[in-house]
Amino acid sequence: MAIDNNNPLEQQNNPEPNGSNSEASTRRRKKPRRDGKGSNTQSNKTSKTSLSKNKTRRGGKDASQDSHALATQAMDPNLNNLDIGDAEDNAAAEAEGGIKAIGDQRIIPFMKLEKPMALLSLLMVIGSIIAIAVNGLNLGLDFTGGVSADVRYEQPAEQVEVVKALADNGFDDAVVQYLGTRQELLVRLPPQSDNVDGLNASLSKALALPNNNVEISNVNIIGSQVGNDIYLSSVMALVLALACMLGYVALRFQFKLALGAVLSLFHDAIVTIGIFALFGFPFDLTVLAAILALIGYSINDTIVVYDRIRENFRRVRGITPRQTVDLSLTETLRRTIMTISTVLLVVLAMLFLGGEGLYWFSVALFIGLLAGTYSSTYIASSIPLRMGLSREDFIVKVKPEFEEEIVTFNDPKMYEQD
Repeated sequence: MAIDNNNPLEQQNNPEPNGSNSEASTRRRKKPRRDGKGSNTQSNKTSKTSLSKNKTRRGGKDASQDSHALATQAMDPNLNNLDIGDAEDNAAAEAEGGIKAIGDQRIIPFMKLEKPMALLSLLMVIGSIIAIAVNGLNLGLDFTGGVSADVRYEQPAEQVEVVKALADNGFDDAVVQYLGTRQELLVRLPPQSDNVDGLNASLSKALALPNNNVEISNVNIIGSQVGNDIYLSSVMALVLALACMLGYVALRFQFKLALGAVLSLFHDAIVTIGIFALFGFPFDLTVLAAILALIGYSINDTIVVYDRIRENFRRVRGITPRQTVDLSLTETLRRTIMTISTVLLVVLAMLFLGGEGLYWFSVALFIGLLAGTYSSTYIASSIPLRMGLSREDFIVKVKPEFEEEIVTFNDPKMYEQD
């Protein structure tokens, strides 16, 4: 019987001993098996070893692929060396963007200085409160009332010359600010006994400079009651700002973090005000504006740290909460240094080049920035840890009413047909 070589069935049943198929099968048999015994045990061990080595290199696209391989290996019944709970955690981390493994990354142990910095902050807050209670604030004319006058010179005038001319004529503790140009100035004085007309004549005589005529366009007398209202409104503005920050962080992140953020902001504000009370620096509306701006800057830096803490609690496995906070602070350290450096350059420029009007504003910002930088690192991050911050605080739990329920339905018509 002739064999049809073109028929694949006959080729399969009757392979030629010296044909191409025989040679191909012989070549395949010459290749060594995976473990020499025909099993895949060694291959499985090798794959597990390679996966464990890749744990230190996960990030971006590779992290997603590795976490998917781990989840697949955990679901394989032949690979029973992985824990099912770890597989579920890996799958959850993959949904968040991949597992982040620290590997050989250097972590700065910020929390080692937690207790010394907490003690330092406590002493500074207590000292500030004592200074405010004993010395009080050197309130400016915005809070105590006084006289405000708009002055215009024919030629540019120096602030120092104007203050000296006023002091020589009996107007002490004067505050002089430029209004756009060096010819237009705002002069503020403590409360005076003269009426408006007599005060206008006295100021015209006192403000006269050699070879530079002066014109007073407007004179306002601010009463003490108005200053008290402004003082109370300023205190309410600070309290309202802190309350709004507490609500925002509590809704955006977690209440433990919100409490740490608000205490950090309170620390920054009270330390700045305490230094002004301790050294007797003038405290006016410009300083209050600096403190409010400081609260906004400090909460921005704190939010950046909190966002990284939340991300690492969800995606990093096998480390303690303290190590997670250290990792987050280490990853945001470069950003913090760059931000504080650029802001301090602007503050120093205003401090030395901004003139008398921006001097105390710049001083308040400078003090607050230094206090806010370390408070965002230690106070805002340390207090949540003391309150028991953990990974469970950031896991979204499914409510019972949203869990899927399996329902079986039997069609009665099926039994009727039978």
